[in-house]
Amino acid sequence: MRFEYLEPESIKEALALLSRYQGRAKIIAGGTDLMLQMRNRFIRPEVVVDITRIPGLDSIAFDDPQGLRLGALTTIRVLETSVELQEKYSILSQAAGQLGSVAIRNVATVGGNLCNALPSAETSQALVSLSAHVRIIGPGGERTIPLEDFFIDVRKTVLQPDEILLEIIVPESPPCTYGRYIKHSPRGTIDLAVVNMAVLMTMAPDEQVCRDARIVMGAVFPTPLRARKAEEMLKGKRVDDALIDQVAQAASDEAHPRRGSIRGSFEYKKEMVRVLTRRAIREVAGAREGMPG
Repeated sequence: MRFEYLEPESIKEALALLSRYQGRAKIIAGGTDLMLQMRNRFIRPEVVVDITRIPGLDSIAFDDPQGLRLGALTTIRVLETSVELQEKYSILSQAAGQLGSVAIRNVATVGGNLCNALPSAETSQALVSLSAHVRIIGPGGERTIPLEDFFIDVRKTVLQPDEILLEIIVPESPPCTYGRYIKHSPRGTIDLAVVNMAVLMTMAPDEQVCRDARIVMGAVFPTPLRARKAEEMLKGKRVDDALIDQVAQAASDEAHPRRGSIRGSFEYKKEMVRVLTRRAIREVAGAREGMPG
């Protein structure tokens, strides 16, 4: 395959290139998925625009009033190993550590993982559970939208051909917020998930009552899927085994896996949602002491 390889050194230059080659260019950052798609001829871009030389896109910043700001080129390995991230947003570090091998995590970027828009992508469930927003820039200027609204379908996002994802913004979590990310796959981290999910809960400080909850399921719908009915069942309730079983069943009922998937049957994925939801809630509810959120 022949293509033109370009390395802009500024956002302005990158946007100009994308506008010039409208729909015929692809952005490359880590390239762990793009190069595989090109090698297998799933996509055939005329131009590959490498944005890794643009300064400032690999930043990671903690701002107490605004929370966490992640440049789109922040590597998955940085998310996994950042001590401050482990302390304040551990569910994201947990998810990052489940993506591929260490070699892949050293190259893959959070922006690429989101823009690739696979239903099983590791960081998307965790970031949706954290109510993250994404900052996008294009010829018409900037826009910021909830990450939950960023995904349209499998490998499809709201990002236009002449737009770039700049940054992910994660608000600070309330006190007593704890999370668990769980991925089920045949060979551990190196395989795509059969089912994965993020469970984030804010607990009352002195009792086992859930004040708020986010349950985000992956690989059971074309986009990351909130189990909203299951979430509502947790809110304001004392978390015990009976409630956990009810919530897990509700999450399974809300899952809509594709029939005929090569990674797991419809029935198997529904059952795994029930099992993993129950496991995650039990771990979160039992981890109030000494566990970062």
